[in-house]
Amino acid sequence: LNIYNSFMSFMIFFLVYFVAFFLQTYTIKKRFINKLNFSLKTRKYLGFALYLTFFGALLYPMARYFPLVPNWLYFLLSLPIGVIFLTFIITIFHNIISIGFKKAFKKSKISSQRRNFFKKTFDIGATSLILATNLKAIDNARHIELEVVDVEIKNLKKPYKIIQLSDIHIGGLIDKKFIEDLVKKVNILDGDLVVITGDLVDTKLEFAKPALDELKNIKSKYGTYFIVGNHEYFHGVTPIIDYVNNLGIKVLENESVYIGDENIGFNLAGVYDNFGFKYGSYIPDINKALENCKNSPTVLLAHQPKFINSISNTSNIDLILCGHTHGGQIFPFNFLVKLDQPYVKGLNIHNETTQVYVNKGTGFWGPPMRLGASSEITILNLKEAKA
Repeated sequence: LNIYNSFMSFMIFFLVYFVAFFLQTYTIKKRFINKLNFSLKTRKYLGFALYLTFFGALLYPMARYFPLVPNWLYFLLSLPIGVIFLTFIITIFHNIISIGFKKAFKKSKISSQRRNFFKKTFDIGATSLILATNLKAIDNARHIELEVVDVEIKNLKKPYKIIQLSDIHIGGLIDKKFIEDLVKKVNILDGDLVVITGDLVDTKLEFAKPALDELKNIKSKYGTYFIVGNHEYFHGVTPIIDYVNNLGIKVLENESVYIGDENIGFNLAGVYDNFGFKYGSYIPDINKALENCKNSPTVLLAHQPKFINSISNTSNIDLILCGHTHGGQIFPFNFLVKLDQPYVKGLNIHNETTQVYVNKGTGFWGPPMRLGASSEITILNLKEAKA
């Protein structure tokens, strides 16, 4: 029954996925390539490249969830999602501007020869923009930025440095070598503790184990802590929690621990992800997570920023660390994320007592591309708020 349910879930996902990318591809062909002021031969080549890209996008889900293909092939299969999306967005803007040009030309006495020159120049510029934007997005994903954030916490007796990782998405291109390099970067930062705010694993556990094992090498004064994100539920949340715990990384399951020496430290609490409500178990419970907290400042780990909407009173929570949004990952997707989440990235003042920090993700999901939202390792310097 579980195998049947998994298969049906995958087929429903694939159907929605297919329709979404078919519509984008159809729009690009009909509204952009067919209307370019290029030769018929050039338009045919561009059309063939588009169809090949669409075919690659269709193969991607199978490569993602059954990762038996070599990394170079996986890289090629993962790019089409981002390429089609960015090209679709530029196609929309190209059409809007083209309509404006047509209206302007109708009212002017510009010769048809000059109009054709403007149209060809504009089309060359749009095509070049598509190529440049995609190449820039691919290059951006190769680099992880350090985000240094100072956070003032009331009644914090001494400063602490938290290193936050989030949305690593082990699987596919996020492999053992990626995690090995990431651990080296984290250790150089010499944090008091390291937190991973969900979506660590995004493949079957058996494929993720070599990369996960590298996390044992993270060094910090008070250890490494983890909460599950929605993607852990997709790949077997129970065995993932068990495996991560066995690595010496503490999984916070609607619970808290005390960081630092007594009376001069802070509470670190963590909850399950909101997806637990759909899953039917591993449901987030903020009351349970906070019930054993001491009379000290409290930092809460919650994968999705919108979890804060389910907390009736945040007065006993000083800082919430989240992930999930990827900062939008590829512009202008950040505007769509904003429709679902109250905060998309960075440090946000929620109210007089509570701040929310959203990590843009240390890895990436889907295409190895980022535009307008870099991958990040966050250094959170906690210090006592000034009176």
